[in-house]
Amino acid sequence: MEDKRQVLAHLRAQQDSMTALLSDLVMMETPSTDAASQAQILHRLKAEFEAIDYRVNLIPGRLSGGHVYASAKYCGRSQPAQLMLGHCDTVWPIGTLQGMPLVREKNSLHGPGVYDMKAGLVAMIFALRTIESMGLRPSVAPLCFINSDEEIGSRESSRYVHALAQRVDRCMVLEPSLGSSGKIKTARKGVGRFEVTVQGKAAHAGLDPDAGASAILELSHVIQKLFDLNDPEQGTSVNVGLIDGGIRPNMVAPQSRAVIDVRVQTHADAERLENAIHGLETETPGVILTIEGTFGRPPMERTAGNQQLWRLAQELAAEIGLDIEQGTAGGGSDGNTTSLYTATIDGMGAVGDGAHAHHEHIQIDLLPERCALLTLLLMAPALKN
Repeated sequence: MEDKRQVLAHLRAQQDSMTALLSDLVMMETPSTDAASQAQILHRLKAEFEAIDYRVNLIPGRLSGGHVYASAKYCGRSQPAQLMLGHCDTVWPIGTLQGMPLVREKNSLHGPGVYDMKAGLVAMIFALRTIESMGLRPSVAPLCFINSDEEIGSRESSRYVHALAQRVDRCMVLEPSLGSSGKIKTARKGVGRFEVTVQGKAAHAGLDPDAGASAILELSHVIQKLFDLNDPEQGTSVNVGLIDGGIRPNMVAPQSRAVIDVRVQTHADAERLENAIHGLETETPGVILTIEGTFGRPPMERTAGNQQLWRLAQELAAEIGLDIEQGTAGGGSDGNTTSLYTATIDGMGAVGDGAHAHHEHIQIDLLPERCALLTLLLMAPALKN
């Protein structure tokens, strides 16, 4: 492609159409925990892919609402492929639009899920539309996977993400960019979820307290040990976010429980923290600790492949007059998984702010720019020889 700016000019002319599709998707409320809510948006996405002559499979879910897998009809088994990855579920419950309506204010579009990440889905579709309308043919065939359970850990869809990542040359994740400056996410922290349960022994708190073994007392020791694992300089955070326990004030507590969120930057730190948590020992005589959990999302590190893809994105952005930067995100995504197998960059979606917050919005005029960069990446040759 000799003049890459033609792609940007084409997409700028499509800005109103992009905004219209995004508005339609936002008006479809799609909380992760309501499987039935996903049907409408999945069928709409299926229709959008079919309109550009893509093969589309709607993958039913057992617990989730299901997923969309779309591939170019010219994609042969011997041809290298690339993956665009996104999700259609949001954190917002049905009825959110009543108090948090879809609103356009000059250059901003506000609404639940607009930033995280329905604008990314629009970019995915319009990048493919642009390739078709300009008569282009990528040498690396595009594959698209959109799940409906990402916001709750991709528990059902992760097996598809693992499988697809192992067969592609690269992956572009259409999650929103990092911050209002629109940084590309080239690293993400790994996310672990652990649960500590303490089994103690009940006794009357006044008549015979020494006959009991307080699960709450033991949990207090556990919590202090967990907080001692925090290391801000290393990027490690250990947060006890939920506790419960006991039965009545006049009873020595026979049980207690804590749920812990752990974030780390490297695989080595993930292994070290997991071993430390599972290796916790009791301080209170007569209690039993049960520890469950692991890292559901491994860290996305700046691997050689990820940095190669980042440099390509940076070069292509410069050719159309865009200046982009890379950054590290504290939250995880399916990009953490794909990075285990193939070159991955994340945050290729919209520029805006307010993920999971009431001020969620995107900058409308930057949507064509992000989509143009995505289109150029899709047209790039394979990274692997």
